[in-house]
Amino acid sequence: MHVGTQIIETARLTLRPFILQDADSMHQNWISDSEVQWNYGEPAYEDLVSVKELLEKWVASYSRSEFYRWAIILKDNEECIGQIAFCSVDEQHHFADIEYCIGRLYQNKGYASEALAAVIQFTFKQTGLNRLQAFHRGRNVPSAKVLQKAQMRYEGTLKHSYYYSESDEYDDRVYYGITKKDLF
Repeated sequence: MHVGTQIIETARLTLRPFILQDADSMHQNWISDSEVQWNYGEPAYEDLVSVKELLEKWVASYSRSEFYRWAIILKDNEECIGQIAFCSVDEQHHFADIEYCIGRLYQNKGYASEALAAVIQFTFKQTGLNRLQAFHRGRNVPSAKVLQKAQMRYEGTLKHSYYYSESDEYDDRVYYGITKKDLF
């Protein structure tokens, strides 16, 4: 069923497993940016030591065939501009939840949609998964455009199901999905 994180090529990107040498470009381009990481739902990593520790965990996880996390690398300059990953895999029901983030300087250029579309194709051709799904918070409207451009379909909204503890506010979770049957 699982093949693990494999290299995927697109017109402008290489999606590949992270390596320890990605720490500098990750830190420079996205993982230290609090806005990017907030939209991704993760903390910002302020120093290279913490980025390297995270990378060590990810690199060790590549030994598991059910671990899927790609560095998004620009072919033009070999910079790591973001990531795309399965944040959870339901093996019993053959689906995964997918997530992604792109550095602020690289947003609105189609990179996230290009990466997502490539991972969708890879998933349905190379793994036994039948469905991919994702959600974005209601406030993160640009993420909806990424999902739509990658042919994922709107499936519903869970009203006030996301809580921001720092501001004591609620937001919606807006769900999208795609199945193997939708493409093939």
